[in-house]
Amino acid sequence: MPLGTWLKAGTSAAALVLAMAGAATAAPASEPPTAQAAVVTLRYDDSRAGGWESAIAAGVASWNANVSNVRLVEAAPGTGAEIVIVATTGWPQATLGPVRPGRQVRVELGSQAVSQGYDKTRIAAHELGHSLGLPDTKPGPCSQLMSGSSAGTACTNAVPDATERSRVQSAYASGVAALVPAAGRTLVDAP
Repeated sequence: MPLGTWLKAGTSAAALVLAMAGAATAAPASEPPTAQAAVVTLRYDDSRAGGWESAIAAGVASWNANVSNVRLVEAAPGTGAEIVIVATTGWPQATLGPVRPGRQVRVELGSQAVSQGYDKTRIAAHELGHSLGLPDTKPGPCSQLMSGSSAGTACTNAVPDATERSRVQSAYASGVAALVPAAGRTLVDAP
């Protein structure tokens, strides 16, 4: 092989090695996107909560608009649900969560609170808050959803405040409820 061909081949090989070495050590053009936390989907069954449908829908919409890593969806008829919602004649009450997928909590939307003047949507959103792991914050101002009945009958706020949102976000940060619900612990929301 003539010397010129050897030099040309050697130069090409050297250029290829340098190019590959540069590519291996070059910084990436952009950082890969960070992994987003998985969204936990919790199904609710309100088939036994006659008369509360619009309040439940508004309470669910409030939570879905204010937290990003847990999503409440209505369970298809005949399927299981993590949150079972029923209408009762007593005071509203709920099992304290945070509920995990495949587990179950109960929410009772009591008409006794409505007959005393409390807002149905606030009641529904408040009780769903218990299912998501929030205890009562009584006494508390109307701006705190979890202040419940202590905020008075004039309070219609059904939106969780920043602290309440943060606590739910933390409880579901790993893609599942971070805390194990207290077995059988029911919070009754009577004044």
